[in-house]
Amino acid sequence: IASHIRALEYFGGVPGAIVPDQLKSGVVRSCRYEPKIQRTYEELARHYDTVIIPARPARPRDKAKVEIGVRIAQRWILARMRNQTFFSLDALNERIAELLEDLNARVMRVHGKSRTELFEAMERAALKPLPVERFIYGEWLEPRVNLDYHIEVDKHYYSVDHIYVHEKLDVRL
Repeated sequence: IASHIRALEYFGGVPGAIVPDQLKSGVVRSCRYEPKIQRTYEELARHYDTVIIPARPARPRDKAKVEIGVRIAQRWILARMRNQTFFSLDALNERIAELLEDLNARVMRVHGKSRTELFEAMERAALKPLPVERFIYGEWLEPRVNLDYHIEVDKHYYSVDHIYVHEKLDVRL
């Protein structure tokens, strides 16, 4: 979820749909037509007014342009860093960011423009603006109500109505 938020802020807008892989932390039940998305992930989509449509498992053609783009970026960046040594993760990330900026600024032979120019010309206008308020991350739990009408949440006990004994409740932290 944090990587999606960083990407949305980096691009300065929200696409109409996000097509991630079938990541286990984001997709609860895999289905071709109606996948079940994890609740916090759904909240993220609602907050940013977008839709999450996971790609089908083992179907790289569902997002072929992204797969090719990742492969190009990975090969280009790793080729330039293969003889370099980094002593901290911050230094490595800084170098990757520099090389990524260079890659996006390079003019592509086929289009005669850089990736940044193409993004600004074709895709920036299609993005919806970011919401004014930042997304507040919350975890969902399903504690069961004990015989004493209490649930345990994060090592704290909360009383609930007696009609919920032995039931599972939804709790958002």
